[in-house]
Amino acid sequence: MKKPSKQQVYTLLVEVGRASDDGLPKGATGAALMCYASGVDEAEAVRETVAILKQADLAPLDVSGYGTLDERLAEGHDISDDEKELMQRALAENSVIVAQMTPFFDEPGQDA
Repeated sequence: MKKPSKQQVYTLLVEVGRASDDGLPKGATGAALMCYASGVDEAEAVRETVAILKQADLAPLDVSGYGTLDERLAEGHDISDDEKELMQRALAENSVIVAQMTPFFDEPGQDA
């Protein structure tokens, strides 16, 4: 008999491009978003995150998964109490938390 699935929180880094009404700073070419997303597996966490970001008028391009808290600790990641608190909140609310947004800007003098 299969055990009921248990939600876990996954750390995801989402790269977004520009879209109208995305709220990114003028001149930014996109951004990286550090997200904590709950899901029964990483694939579900990614799907939920992409759907929510699209609802927020963002344009997700790429998602990199960094695993669960336990997986990250096993890999030796240094995880702050604030980060753990956000992960706990994502789990409690069964939600996606955007913890950090870093806009990208083209470097002057570089050809794209």
